[in-house]
Amino acid sequence: MSAKASERTYRCSDDSQMAYYNNSVPLAENGRFYMMQNHLDVHYTSSGDGSQKISSNPQVFEAQYCTLESSSANGVYPTQSSTSSHSISPISGSPLSQNDSHSYDTYDSPPTASCVTEIPDFQSKLKELENAILGPELDIASDSPKSLLQANHPLKQDNWRQLLGIDTGDLKQVIIACGKAVAANDMYATELLISELGQLVSVSGDPMQRLGAYMLEGLVARLSFSGSKLYKSLKCKEPTGSELMSYMHLLCEICPFYKFGYMSANGAIAEAIKGENFIHIIDFQIAQGSQWITIIQALAARPGGPPFLRITGIDDSNSAYARGGGLDMVGTKLHSVSASCGLPFEFNAVRAASHEVYIQHLDIRPGEAIVVNFAYQLHHTPDESVSVENHRDRIARMIMSLSPRVVTLVEQESNTNTSAFLPRYLETLDYYTAMFESIDVALPRDDKRRISTEQHCVARDIVNLIACEGAERVERHEVFGKWKARFAMAGFRPYPLSSVVNNTIKTLLDSYHSCYRLEERDGVLYLGWKSRVLVVSSAWC
Repeated sequence: MSAKASERTYRCSDDSQMAYYNNSVPLAENGRFYMMQNHLDVHYTSSGDGSQKISSNPQVFEAQYCTLESSSANGVYPTQSSTSSHSISPISGSPLSQNDSHSYDTYDSPPTASCVTEIPDFQSKLKELENAILGPELDIASDSPKSLLQANHPLKQDNWRQLLGIDTGDLKQVIIACGKAVAANDMYATELLISELGQLVSVSGDPMQRLGAYMLEGLVARLSFSGSKLYKSLKCKEPTGSELMSYMHLLCEICPFYKFGYMSANGAIAEAIKGENFIHIIDFQIAQGSQWITIIQALAARPGGPPFLRITGIDDSNSAYARGGGLDMVGTKLHSVSASCGLPFEFNAVRAASHEVYIQHLDIRPGEAIVVNFAYQLHHTPDESVSVENHRDRIARMIMSLSPRVVTLVEQESNTNTSAFLPRYLETLDYYTAMFESIDVALPRDDKRRISTEQHCVARDIVNLIACEGAERVERHEVFGKWKARFAMAGFRPYPLSSVVNNTIKTLLDSYHSCYRLEERDGVLYLGWKSRVLVVSSAWC
């Protein structure tokens, strides 16, 4: 599949969007759009040791073709859709669907869990969607060129693993081969490999088995033909806000990535605002607001009396679900903390996604020292590869126009923004292998809290990276070199982090595991697991 073709997206006429499924359609050399027919039934079995395995019906993914002219006249554009009368929900029986799967639209969005396929009119809903897209009578004759091609496929041999260079039972090789088969649009190889992968993964296994389970979920979602109409017809349940909050809290406790990011950012901010009497912190994803409690306490204890502090908290409605309420809850909490410390405080709530924020939302006042915080947020902001407005660079220029004392940036060190499917897939495998290994040393493999935390807070990002294209793919990470170039073009220069901050973070990491690595280069902090850098923290002015 070419990179160009993989970035095509098609929507129903009502402009509704799928939750996280890819609705791109590979473009053939003859100008037609491949419409892949799904016959994959994926389900779970429980082994004697309590682990879950995935098995599948090996009748999978026969390719069909249609042109734009053959799509429905009712305004439904070509999208991947099944024409099998016995097909199931694309995520039925996959890791997330069996254990509260979710919507993968934003980092802090509420997961949409466990899609239940036992719906009385499910088949009629599926058939309705099929007919709208493909027409009611589309089929492949047994002697068609496509049928003959599959019959003579080189992998129609007992030694297909050897032909693919896969050692029996080598999970990583199977995961890589799956991605290559999907990228090549080789449906027969995909059939074999997905079936093989399903036998090797487990959400309660070792790090590679757990990661493989969620990468399999992403592949099934990418290959499944669940347009937005079908998705809306499924009945889904989701975890309560308090449950989701507990999962997010546990992830912060067992992984130092988030504490590292907040501590390094706060250290740079504390240095930049020394002696300032009117301080305005602009947080582009305030979430719970907990990052600012230590700043409030430190400012309140300042010799000579506390300054006046304003915080502008930006967050869209998705995070309200995890909080159990809107931004008013954050403002109330921070007001309470400030009052208890005797710090004059004001909170400005901006209920919007980052790319919707413009300077008039920020209520800038003369004489205040401005601080801007981007913690694990900017990679969700669309850039030139998604939007002609290029909000990533627009926001950087807008912030530069405010002459801030400091801007803090914390991001995952991964290259997934503009990568074509296969490089992005391999990068996801490499990055999250390190992350799952780091989680593995923190909690037992059969710990139900760990399983739920991975599913609700990590797996959704993995599925979004693999399954989605275009605007539906919101996980768009860039390596630090790219962020550095963006900030330099906007007129920023580096603001080196202090050695005091570095020493504090080193002490933090010592309480976790010896495999964590902290490196400082040119005032920028790099946190990694073994040889893989996972998070980079930097500051700018």
